[in-house]
Amino acid sequence: MFGWQDIAHRYRRSRVGAFWVTLNMSVTIGALGLIFGTLFRVPIVEFLPYICISLIFWTFIASCINEGCTSFVDSEGIILQVRIPLFVHVLRTIYRNGIVLGHNVLILPLVLLAVGRPPTWHMLLAIPGVLLMALNVLWMMLILSVVCVRYRDLTHIVQNFLQVIFYLTPLMWMPQTLPDGPYRLILEFNPFYHLMMLVRAPLFGELPASANWMVCIGLAIAGWTVALHVYGRYRHRIPYWL
Repeated sequence: MFGWQDIAHRYRRSRVGAFWVTLNMSVTIGALGLIFGTLFRVPIVEFLPYICISLIFWTFIASCINEGCTSFVDSEGIILQVRIPLFVHVLRTIYRNGIVLGHNVLILPLVLLAVGRPPTWHMLLAIPGVLLMALNVLWMMLILSVVCVRYRDLTHIVQNFLQVIFYLTPLMWMPQTLPDGPYRLILEFNPFYHLMMLVRAPLFGELPASANWMVCIGLAIAGWTVALHVYGRYRHRIPYWL
């Protein structure tokens, strides 16, 4: 209910509503696809769906993490007046961004249809990939929401960090353009690359590598272990920090 009210309030009195986000994303995908496809000399039939999938799901990841930093701060009024589980406010944030993701995903079948890519059964593997992606993003949000209540400057550090990760992760460029050697470590040790591959590979009709699954599952287990410890230890101090 909280998440839906946030979307309704954000686009109140707008005739198009949340589809303004979809329109903006469509224009961005089209412009960047043409520009960077030409610069990298990659056929538009291959590069347009690539950048479409990358931008849609990176926007979801980055928005969840950025807004997750202020989940408790933005809900200060409710936390100090109504006694409900604090984790609800983190779920509210990811649910709100999940609604926006649902609007943006509508662009993908249109792009695939435009470039003549037929659907395959491999695309169904993107569903567990998205769920595992959301599970990993959620523990990051939980840790950051607790820490950022105490240290407010960390929110700006996270924003700058995500901007750097955006360029280090193959979103605007393709992994095969990276030369062999130590540069490949940029991919192997980048968890966001593995998260993106769980979704991007199936939508391209390919199977994600076993390493992608192993890294993301291991990351989820380790991340939730830390997140539950941090949340369990400091959740009673959050109202005082607010």
